[in-house]
Amino acid sequence: MADQGKIKLHPSWCSAIGEEFDKPYMQSLKAFLLSEKRKGKVIFPKGNQYFSALNATAFDAVKVVILGQDPYHGDGQAHGLCFSVNADVRIPPSLKNIYKEIQ
Repeated sequence: MADQGKIKLHPSWCSAIGEEFDKPYMQSLKAFLLSEKRKGKVIFPKGNQYFSALNATAFDAVKVVILGQDPYHGDGQAHGLCFSVNADVRIPPSLKNIYKEIQ
């Protein structure tokens, strides 16, 4: 696994988008998030989980990308994958609805 500072990415994603981390817009976003953290703001997910989806799956294995409009914001909910919580976290109503539709 490649490591962009504290951000971990599967090597295939580093090849595909690794240069994006050096671009001004990404540096600006990083500076903003660090500034907000210094002000005491709580940001979800934790910094090392921002790109969990890109760390879990190789670029060539991706068939569909789903982006969530309203990310989970409760303490312990967000962990870098949309429409997902860790096993020890109460399932949010939107995720319960997704499970119902799958059934």
